[in-house]
Amino acid sequence: MGKGWYLTFTAVLIWSIIKPRDYPTWVLEVSPALIAVVILIWTKKRFPLTALTYQLILLHCVILMVGGHYTYAEVPLFDYFRELFGWQRNHYDKLGHFAQGFVPAIIAREILIRRQVVKDGAWLFFIIVCICLSISALYEMLEWWVALYSEEAAEAFLGTQGYVWDTQSDMAVAMLGAIVALLVLAGVHDRQLKGLTHNAQRSQAGAGQ
Repeated sequence: MGKGWYLTFTAVLIWSIIKPRDYPTWVLEVSPALIAVVILIWTKKRFPLTALTYQLILLHCVILMVGGHYTYAEVPLFDYFRELFGWQRNHYDKLGHFAQGFVPAIIAREILIRRQVVKDGAWLFFIIVCICLSISALYEMLEWWVALYSEEAAEAFLGTQGYVWDTQSDMAVAMLGAIVALLVLAGVHDRQLKGLTHNAQRSQAGAGQ
């Protein structure tokens, strides 16, 4: 989390909060990103993450902030894609749910490996996918509770756009995101984890001298 990370996050956050489509929806969509950055700052010294994980978290925060600014059903670029490809709806929300599986998969992988909760292999893969599915299901329940509490904010927050299977497809896309992340990024992540461990050992050795 260098200066570039903070500058990017702050710049997108400021842009996002200026005249969003709906402020209550903005709060609902962007609050996870704000909570995440507080947690990252709090844990940076005690449990620093790999550069890959920090970059993925920033990417996810940007997706959330863009969705909060426009609402997920009205992101202009995906309106263009809808017209270009003849889609029936704006699919930006699916990008958000893909990231909801993709990014937590690497976060969970890092924590489980570094805390030696489970060894690398099939069980690690399975547990991570289950964790990501649990996060997705919890988010869908949150959307349900918001819908029950406030019908006005619910429509923009849910972003179902009339699709009856939206909840199920959201969780399926999140699961796909988790699987893709583990298949594509495991090697890169392992190399960064080794580098992080090596640097920590060097720091401990230097402190002991």
